[in-house]
Amino acid sequence: MKRRRGFTLLEMIVATTILAVAVVGLLSALAGITRNAARLREYDRAAQLARLRMNDLLTDYKAPRDQALAGLFDPRLTGGTEAGWVAKVTTVEISPVVVYNDFALDRIELEVWWMAGAQRRSLRVEGYRRRQMTNDDLAGAGK
Repeated sequence: MKRRRGFTLLEMIVATTILAVAVVGLLSALAGITRNAARLREYDRAAQLARLRMNDLLTDYKAPRDQALAGLFDPRLTGGTEAGWVAKVTTVEISPVVVYNDFALDRIELEVWWMAGAQRRSLRVEGYRRRQMTNDDLAGAGK
């Protein structure tokens, strides 16, 4: 009797099943990687927007203190996503000897928010800046 070379039908079914399980697993992993990449892109864009806005706030010494400041970002900067910011500038430290033109320390709290589908996501950052005291600071300190 001559033996034929090749695979049996059962061997082919088992091999196809193993291959199908592997492909489904790889596609599932690929979908998860794609979702994570999109989420990271959103956070990276928010960090860049926060950096831009924080730089503006750090250099704007005329921004009102102890008030909420807010605004929306240009959709061209956000890739068409609705996004905005909320900030607050507060004085955290004044020299113990309050003298005009002495220095004070301001704290800037900034929250950048964006819409991810129907969900609102946000990123919070804070920064500090040194500035010269004004007559308003002197009046607030009791002088």
